[in-house]
Amino acid sequence: MESGRILTEVGAVVPADRRAALESAYRRLVDGPLPDGLLHTRLLRAEGGHWRIQTLWRDRAALDAMRAQPEPPAAPRLFREAGAEPTLTVLEVVAER
Repeated sequence: MESGRILTEVGAVVPADRRAALESAYRRLVDGPLPDGLLHTRLLRAEGGHWRIQTLWRDRAALDAMRAQPEPPAAPRLFREAGAEPTLTVLEVVAER
């Protein structure tokens, strides 16, 4: 049974000298108020400067409501501020435990 939840994954290759700035900006972001319907978010790092922000949304309506706000979405903005051009993947959660 599908959950209706949506996972967004925003990723980019971040220059090594911008790593601390990205981590700091992410921590400030999640310490503040988060959009309604955002269930979980995480900042992930892999080798070669590859970074991802994964965010789990209650449903498509919650994601669409966040996107309808006048401010640009936070995850792509954080990567751009860190000097990287992000990519976005939107996934439907089919099964989870």
